[in-house]
Amino acid sequence: MNKILTKDLYKSIILPRLIEEKMLKLLRQGKITKWFSGIGQEAISVGATKALKANDTIFTMHRNLGVFTSRGLDLKKLFGQIIGKDTGFTKGRDRSFHFGIPDYYIIGMISHLAAMLPVACGVGLGYKLKKQNRIALALIGDGATSQGDFHEALNLAAVWKLPVIFLIENNGYGLSTPVSEQYACKNLSDRALGYGIKGKTIDGNDINTVYKTIENYAKIIRKNPQPVLIEAKTFRMRGHEEASGIKYVPKDLLEKWSKKDPIKLFESKILKDKILSSKEIDAIQREITNKIDDSINFALDSDFPSSSESQELDDVYSKSLGFEINPTQNTQNIRYVDAIKETLYDLMESDKNIVLMGQDIAEYGGVFKITEGFVERFGKDRVRNTPIIESGIIGASLGLTLEGFKPIIEMQFADFISCGFNQVINNLAKTHYRWGHAVNVTIRMPSGGGVSAGPFHSQNLESLFMHIPGLKIIYPSSPYDAKGLLASAINDPNPILFFEHKLLYRTQKQNVPKQLYSLEIGKASILKEGCDITIITYGLSTIWIKEILDDLSIKEIDIELIDLRTLMPWDRDLIYESIKKTNRALVIHEANEIGGVGAEISASISTDLFEFLDAPVERLGSIHTPTPFNQDLEQDIFWPKNKILKTIEKIINY
Repeated sequence: MNKILTKDLYKSIILPRLIEEKMLKLLRQGKITKWFSGIGQEAISVGATKALKANDTIFTMHRNLGVFTSRGLDLKKLFGQIIGKDTGFTKGRDRSFHFGIPDYYIIGMISHLAAMLPVACGVGLGYKLKKQNRIALALIGDGATSQGDFHEALNLAAVWKLPVIFLIENNGYGLSTPVSEQYACKNLSDRALGYGIKGKTIDGNDINTVYKTIENYAKIIRKNPQPVLIEAKTFRMRGHEEASGIKYVPKDLLEKWSKKDPIKLFESKILKDKILSSKEIDAIQREITNKIDDSINFALDSDFPSSSESQELDDVYSKSLGFEINPTQNTQNIRYVDAIKETLYDLMESDKNIVLMGQDIAEYGGVFKITEGFVERFGKDRVRNTPIIESGIIGASLGLTLEGFKPIIEMQFADFISCGFNQVINNLAKTHYRWGHAVNVTIRMPSGGGVSAGPFHSQNLESLFMHIPGLKIIYPSSPYDAKGLLASAINDPNPILFFEHKLLYRTQKQNVPKQLYSLEIGKASILKEGCDITIITYGLSTIWIKEILDDLSIKEIDIELIDLRTLMPWDRDLIYESIKKTNRALVIHEANEIGGVGAEISASISTDLFEFLDAPVERLGSIHTPTPFNQDLEQDIFWPKNKILKTIEKIINY
């Protein structure tokens, strides 16, 4: 290793150590609230970062200060971030290293430690699709290698031959649990064999070894994209965080590893090889210390973020890109399923950034045959079968959209989204609010009952996600709405859950414009005007109400029927305007009544429109059981369909 590189590496490795020593003082002074120390592990962060190109993306953990400093971040902004000041990167919204800085090709962690590995796969896929010789490097601790996302990410990277380096910092403990209680294999890199990829264990305290290892594998991967699993053995010299202490760590183990301090080892080599003298080392440290002190003082003197409720709410969603195409008069009579298929096909024809991912969607065409014939037209790069890895593929979709793609995921059944719940609510939903990046991901969700599919293939889970800021939720009930809203969803810069009712796929037909068009997300539709009662619904229950409108027993009741179409955001203005006219309201949905969409809407109506109501707001949903398999049980007992007429009469006669 040449002298210039060695000097650069030394300046790079001593910087985070000196920062950490300062941070520990600030912590004791109460000027910062928490600190996760990486003392003793600096060689991994610094060596790996320096071995990569500046435009390779690095996914960091909470002990990777050396990644940030090695990428040349402004220390004033970095300390502002750590302290939670307005001068930081995220307006005080993200703590320490939980943030992304796309300009520096750094993506910070969320607290679910392995969750970023699938995101790294998505970034790597983006590089591969764009034919860029770039690499994604994902850091992870030994403890997090037990999580499911670790397996899903490595398996996906192996199957798709992605340019991703998975770098394990094996520091001996997962919080307080020693490695002897975490895994049974000798080395964590041994797991690489099970995925059919290369694995290597190295000395994580030798910065030269780390640098050369990453550099060598990077050269291989740039020529021939493939993942690699590297385990860097090191030791955590301080607690999981400072408050936890290290009482559980044997003293002899601490003494053993203190002799392997990466900075002491590197300084010893530098002095031995006469690359730097002791005086030069001292001078470097003084210069860096002065810069640290100046930057910290700037951050301490900076203002804390000022905001307002409206500003905070405004930053939850990315601003719409203005996708708008008006419907034409040239129509065709098609089914709900055809409307979905045509929209996907037409948009893929016009936008090469759209990538479809899902189980069995390529040659097989998906379980509902919506993507049948797509792989022949668009190829396997854009129509991608995935392993059975809901969490892995949702995480990968975030990585893809960070690279400018518009990924569309087909959940085989909406029920399976539970396996990817963390990725949806903590990665997709929160990214824009945290650090301002658009998340153009659409997850198609075949949902609902009526097809005798039982409790694991019939659920309506939309209300679970209404509670999560940052998601948009769409649930069309007609072919017309399905086509227009799906086009808007795919072109919206926010994560969207697009529910498609399975029973409606081949039972609902309608005249629909042949050409592509859009419908505004967040706007409900009045299917029938009336003045006696407002019925608010969506999905399959919209069809129930349409059928009831023809019932002779309520011909004298003038019903106003509103199809929500979009559940988040829901069209509060249109609904309120209707209720001010009818003075009565009923909310109906197929999903379980308790905690359902109807609960939120009826509560809002009762609170905001109390003086306009001539009767209490009623809501109907399915009973509080799982969806039964037997058709009679489902439709006659589980569903609220048989209660609708009596409930309408009850409200009218109140």
